[in-house]
Amino acid sequence: MNSLAVRCGRGIWGALSLLLLAACSDNSMPEVEALVYEQAKSLSDFTLQDQNAQPVNKQTLQGQWNLVFLGYTSCPDICPLTLAKLKSVYNALHDEYPLQIWFLAVDPKRDTTAKRKAYIDYFNPDFLAVSGEHKDLFPLVRELGLIYAISDSDEPEYAVDHSASIAMVDPQGAVRAIFKPEFKQGSVPLINAKLLITEFKLIADHYK
Repeated sequence: MNSLAVRCGRGIWGALSLLLLAACSDNSMPEVEALVYEQAKSLSDFTLQDQNAQPVNKQTLQGQWNLVFLGYTSCPDICPLTLAKLKSVYNALHDEYPLQIWFLAVDPKRDTTAKRKAYIDYFNPDFLAVSGEHKDLFPLVRELGLIYAISDSDEPEYAVDHSASIAMVDPQGAVRAIFKPEFKQGSVPLINAKLLITEFKLIADHYK
């Protein structure tokens, strides 16, 4: 084989390699600030109760995208502020994407069914306000990639430490991403609603 043929062969393979690399890059996940799991994290089955005293489980997550936030109805700042932001997120997305917002109440001692209903109805009665015993909550929260801690205080008023992040669960009932809050000096950690909307679309479109 002469040198010209060798050079032509190398040129062809080089061009093919570039085309393959371009195709691969087109299929890659766009860069986002959220923590995205390339392999979605499957959730174990669970049974909790919503604000209408109806059971919810893993199947309730399936068939639509879900945004899950931890909190408690006595929370003075992060919870109501985050739910207000999630209301705007929902309004911006739900016409284009099937979406459910979950408020996972991790203070079952105080967060009764009636209290959860009154609380979530203020933001959107279509949202789910779900709770249960700690033995049922802890495993689910851990698998979602979130965390909470509650004291054994006998006092009627006490604080609950919990994540300010939001888990994105896909229509198969698996965790696809975690949206982290912004930390600003002098303010409580809160999600950036505008950024969440933008990145939700990128992630949902990529993994649809």
